[in-house]
Amino acid sequence: MHALILAGGQGLRLRPLTLDKPKPMVPLNGKPIAEWQIEWLGANTDLESVTFLCGYKWERLKEHFGTNFRGADIAYSVEKQPLGTGGAIRKGIVARGGSGEVVILNGDLVTRMNLREMIRSGRSAPIRPAVTMLLVPFRSRFGIIRFDNKNVVQRFEEKPDLPDMWINGGIYIADSKRLLKHLPEKGDIEREAFPKLAERREILAHPYSGFWVAIDSMKDLGEAEAELKAKPARRAKQHL
Repeated sequence: MHALILAGGQGLRLRPLTLDKPKPMVPLNGKPIAEWQIEWLGANTDLESVTFLCGYKWERLKEHFGTNFRGADIAYSVEKQPLGTGGAIRKGIVARGGSGEVVILNGDLVTRMNLREMIRSGRSAPIRPAVTMLLVPFRSRFGIIRFDNKNVVQRFEEKPDLPDMWINGGIYIADSKRLLKHLPEKGDIEREAFPKLAERREILAHPYSGFWVAIDSMKDLGEAEAELKAKPARRAKQHL
């Protein structure tokens, strides 16, 4: 399996941690987010190579991972100017030949999702998806209050997952050749490619409600660190 990691973000909400490094190099319990990701990929797939889709402070990635890490070849697709997620993915796919199955993930995610199951679901689906997309429950930013028809408060729920509402989880299994047809030279995959693929019924959803954190703030970083420390046995088994 080949992987593309979107690693071009400046991580402005994580400053000062990102003043001298890209977001995937932010330390998470003693090692960069991207290192957790590569270990997770290696535990869940027969990982052959990883390409970082990078720009901002990309040299820090190369200093840490070099050209081979944990048995996987490492490459760097460097943007001279920001291309957006779609343009970056297009550039990365073209650089490695433009065909074959590839896993694509945002460089700020940590999860315990079983990637092998996600891959199998796409391969065995009744449709032939161009993309299998991870979906995670939408979680309210605020606590909610339940009350009855007499306006008597019944209970409080702290930042619950909202039923039947799902968001893009930032991990995709893609048929490179078919996805490439819809990717822009410059622009975001979420706005340019996914709506077209959805109209063609070529995206398969893979819902998952377990541990998943997108690290976009110091609070997110703290939550991820606490979860990984709280369940070391599980972490040791799947690396995340």
